[in-house]
Amino acid sequence: MNIKMIFNTLGHILKVEAVLMVLPLIVSFIYNDGNYLSFIIPIIALLISGFALTIFVRPTRRNLFAKEGFVIVGISWIIMSLFGCLPFIISQEIPKFIDAFFETVSGFTTTGTTILSDVEVLSKSILFWRSFTHWIGGMGVLVFILAILPIANGENIFILRAESTGPQVGKLVSKVRVTARILYIIYFCLTLLEIILLYLGDMPLYDAILNSFSTAGTGGFGIKNDSFASYNTYCQIVTAIFMLLFGINFNIFYLMLIGKFVQAIKSEELWWYLGIVFVSVTVISINTISSLDLPTGVGIKDAFFQVASIITTTGFSTTNFNIWPSLSQTILFLLMFIGACAGSTGGGIKVSRSVILFKSFGREIKKLTHPNSITNIRFEGNNVDEGVVKGISNYFTIFIIIFISCFLIVSLNGFDFTTNITAVTACINNIGPGFGPIDATNAIIDVGPAGNFGPFSWLSKLTLIFAMLVGRLEIYPILILFNPKVWLNK
Repeated sequence: MNIKMIFNTLGHILKVEAVLMVLPLIVSFIYNDGNYLSFIIPIIALLISGFALTIFVRPTRRNLFAKEGFVIVGISWIIMSLFGCLPFIISQEIPKFIDAFFETVSGFTTTGTTILSDVEVLSKSILFWRSFTHWIGGMGVLVFILAILPIANGENIFILRAESTGPQVGKLVSKVRVTARILYIIYFCLTLLEIILLYLGDMPLYDAILNSFSTAGTGGFGIKNDSFASYNTYCQIVTAIFMLLFGINFNIFYLMLIGKFVQAIKSEELWWYLGIVFVSVTVISINTISSLDLPTGVGIKDAFFQVASIITTTGFSTTNFNIWPSLSQTILFLLMFIGACAGSTGGGIKVSRSVILFKSFGREIKKLTHPNSITNIRFEGNNVDEGVVKGISNYFTIFIIIFISCFLIVSLNGFDFTTNITAVTACINNIGPGFGPIDATNAIIDVGPAGNFGPFSWLSKLTLIFAMLVGRLEIYPILILFNPKVWLNK
């Protein structure tokens, strides 16, 4: 284990976080909200820590391998969240450490789960930092650092693979650094385009920027207590479309940029993704319009927005889907697990994993009836390597074990079954809102789109923090980080 290289890299990460925190500091000066020290103090602490690690911890060899890549990603997300929660605490807008840490992890992991009951009382700079954490975490801060800094001697692919989502991660071009730059250019341009379109739809510029941050990171931190309900239909539709765009594998955007449109639109995962969205919107529209006697246009619009929000694990809402019929809620619950495409900013198990897993189930059934048959699983026009199939099965097994363990711990609160299971589902799949009791008037807690996670105990919040990190980093970096054997110099 190249420990010096790990901490030297961590130093660079802390310096980058300090630079990123300058933006909300500027916002604080613009709006004169008095939160200057809330950002100046963490910036100084980040710079001191970052320079100390890069100057005094000098690695004798700059090689990185898979083990170091996983550890760097795991530890950096935790450390970034610890420093990132300081503005909330210093400003006293979220005074308790566990709550501030929960909110920050929720931001960086693009979960969007909140402990706040009233986000509109937050100052402009704190609200900016809260949404900006979504944008930072969406593509991944390590990807950003790879784009601007030459960290290791050519083995940066291990960091890229550890932080990126999906069963397989490769380079778009021969150099990892160029790949990271391409990803961030696409990410930035899509974000900028959304900001412009929302602003043209009469959304205030400040709102357009923050909502675009949350959409790009598929995070869903709302800056209004009703999330997106009070914005006009145009802004809701634009946001829904961009949620779906950010849920697409960024490789497809790259193929389109270089003119390979046919190859891009032939993506099997893309068509599964769009097909699931279409079927879900159709069924939910019919179900809610008939059951709730909604106007046709409103029913279709709300169904489209919520399906886009849930499958991409963004978590915005235009309506309280807690009161939707059981069929519609069940579809949303299933979408929470499927998630977006691999290589996107969305969470969940991912469409590609779900499809390959579904095909492997079909193959096993066929083998029971035709034991001597040899059937390959095909995906994206190619045979899927058995190692990938086995890896996906193992991932799913570990995912279920962690999910059940977190659910059991959260259940110690004594809240109802629906609240507990959807709270864990929302956190481990980085979605944000869960489902709460239909009549939340006298409920102790409501984790639905109109509620928050504040009433959970500190133990449950730590458990849900763990679930958010595991979900965003897709299990292995966090498990490897806490494995004592990994830290042995072997």
